Amino acid sequence: MTGGAQLGTEFVRLAGIIRTLRGENGCPWDREQDETTILNYFLEEAYEVVEAVQSGEPAAVCEELGDVLMEVVFLAQIYDEKGSFRLSESLESINNKMVRRHPHVFGAKKLETAQRVLEEWHRQKREEKSRASVLEGLPRSLPALAASFQIGQKVSSVGFDWERAEGAWAKLEEELDELKKAIQEADRAAVQREMGDLLFAAANVSRRAGINPEVALLQANGRFRERFAYIESRLREQGKDPAQAGLEEMDALWEEAKEKGIGP
Repeated sequence: MTGGAQLGTEFVRLAGIIRTLRGENGCPWDREQDETTILNYFLEEAYEVVEAVQSGEPAAVCEELGDVLMEVVFLAQIYDEKGSFRLSESLESINNKMVRRHPHVFGAKKLETAQRVLEEWHRQKREEKSRASVLEGLPRSLPALAASFQIGQKVSSVGFDWERAEGAWAKLEEELDELKKAIQEADRAAVQREMGDLLFAAANVSRRAGINPEVALLQANGRFRERFAYIESRLREQGKDPAQAGLEEMDALWEEAKEKGIGP
């Protein structure tokens, strides 16, 4: 069986499995789910894909992508049962959109750079959705840092951006100074406002560097967890827990974890 044929066969098989699970003689748990209860699992699986990619283990990525596909098919099946739309319509929609949004590949239009491709994508999206604002349609459910990144990308597509990356750096330093001042003045409302401005500025620096800050922060969280777990493990060997150890001792173990390449 060719790769394309197998892909189609396995996708149809997955859709059939989900229909059976949701059917009259299917699984009680699967039958109880609706479009709102399934969202938590949908998001969880998406984040597990991110973690698998960061792990550098293709087998983990393979498994987690399958889980995401299952959630996609499951949600589509729920709407199919409501008579809203069928999974085939979702597939047709995205296929048509991908061809339409890439006229430089499937048509005669010439777009020579990745930036021009991105600008064309956003231009078409605004026209198709008849949106009055560049920022209209940005999901409010996005994590705040991810939203900051997306906001920066969208306004940049219409030219609202620094000409040079140094401008984003200067803004970050400006916001840091303003935060320090607010903290010194013990102005709680100002501290909260300036902290938000600082994080937004950091997201723009990350964007200009070609890095998604949400992914970068997930990696940083992972590094911290691994290194702190090492600290706890080493302390347990000495019959201690972190509350019984001093900061200097824990700092030394932190540096030890870094030297061992833990949480790279």
